[in-house]
Amino acid sequence: MQPHFTGTSLITDDVATLAAFYAAVLDAEVEGSSPFARVTVPGAVLSFFTTPGMESMVPGSMAGATRGSFTLEFQVTDVDARHERLLAEGVEILKPPTTQPWGRRSVWLRDPDGNILNLYQET
Repeated sequence: MQPHFTGTSLITDDVATLAAFYAAVLDAEVEGSSPFARVTVPGAVLSFFTTPGMESMVPGSMAGATRGSFTLEFQVTDVDARHERLLAEGVEILKPPTTQPWGRRSVWLRDPDGNILNLYQET
């Protein structure tokens, strides 16, 4: 069987805040609570786990770990409408809606831990 990507987990010091942020941005529900929660969107699960929990499961795994060094991408229907809603909610926007040369229209934002999100639509 070919590998099938099903989701990713963000390791955080504040599971509740990060899970609530993603649930609001992605129009989804939070399942669970600290030390483990998740938000399910079509095609994948985004989960959240505590830093101490990860360290206790895999000692030494968090040594040198940083946040904000990757980008998560989610396809949405209307980037501009979502951008307006996020602005009204006070979300930090890194780059307003822009159409890229390859045809994607996207808005870039940052989550409470500093990770980058690219919300995009195909044009």
